[in-house]
Amino acid sequence: MLLYKLIKRIISTSSFAEMDREQEQMQFLGLFGIFKESFKIILSWRKIFAQITLTLILPLTFIFLGHLEISNILFRDIRHTEFEKDITPPGTRTYNKLSDTLSSEWITFLLFKVAYVTILLILSLLSTAAVVYTIASIYTGRELTLKKVMSVVPKVWKRLIVTFLCMFAAFFVYNFIAVLVMFICAVVFPYNAVIFLMIVVLIIYVVGFVYMSLIWHLATVVSVLETSYGLKAMKKSNDLIKGNQGIVIAIFFMLNLSFVLIQFLFRLFVVHGSSLEAWKRVGFGVLCSLLFGSVFLFGLVVQTIIYLVCKSYHHENIDKGDLSNHLESYLGEYEPLSGKDVQLEQYQV
Repeated sequence: MLLYKLIKRIISTSSFAEMDREQEQMQFLGLFGIFKESFKIILSWRKIFAQITLTLILPLTFIFLGHLEISNILFRDIRHTEFEKDITPPGTRTYNKLSDTLSSEWITFLLFKVAYVTILLILSLLSTAAVVYTIASIYTGRELTLKKVMSVVPKVWKRLIVTFLCMFAAFFVYNFIAVLVMFICAVVFPYNAVIFLMIVVLIIYVVGFVYMSLIWHLATVVSVLETSYGLKAMKKSNDLIKGNQGIVIAIFFMLNLSFVLIQFLFRLFVVHGSSLEAWKRVGFGVLCSLLFGSVFLFGLVVQTIIYLVCKSYHHENIDKGDLSNHLESYLGEYEPLSGKDVQLEQYQV
């Protein structure tokens, strides 16, 4: 028991030393360096991250994967009712009854989707708040308990929801403009030119969508660790990400590819795996849940490390004392200074 505590203390101290590295050195962490740093933090502080996972991320995982199965069942019923309606003579009592049933099934499906998106969003923002706050507390050497983290999460969540609403509005305007441009191209230009223009517009749209997604992810970290949130957090995120787009895009692609593969496996072996034995479907379901939860936690840690790397790249030092005071303000223990981000100071190299 004593040996176990000694090893744990050494690992914890090593991890803190890694996070305590000079800020200007963080900018030299490449793709694998960011991944390595994230793994070290999770392993060294596995107890608190395991508690956050069980409390927030695991329910989010069950909801995300469970909605795939439930959506498949609901949509299967809709398709069956539509088929029965198509082969039933119009105007009959059976036809009218099938029409009412179909309307009811579509309403149920849409309400389920709305409830799913709402709950998923809430748990996702709460998980983000918990993980980012935890890493910042580790960085400043603050005492960490699940009770303290959970008491802070609702206050941080309010800032995150404002940032999300601003980002949602930006995506809405972006998609509206994209659809409008495609519509104009389809109406104004001849058919031969439309296909080429549509491909060009689609490529530009995807590039812009990915870049906005990167800004959103980094803006969530900014909203927790700085006084900026909402539009200011988005602007700050856009400024920070400059110069590191290549690494950030590569990480974004790898993480999202992992989520897509997990979702594909779950659909293949659980949702559409009716030919498999029950215990195998349950086993694949558990495996996919563990993988999804692990990747989601890892992704949240990675985006926080990316924030530190971007700050270092732009030569913006993070003062631990001011950051600690900023974190205390969530607990009502400290009133942060007004004006610019109090925990940040610029230094010259």
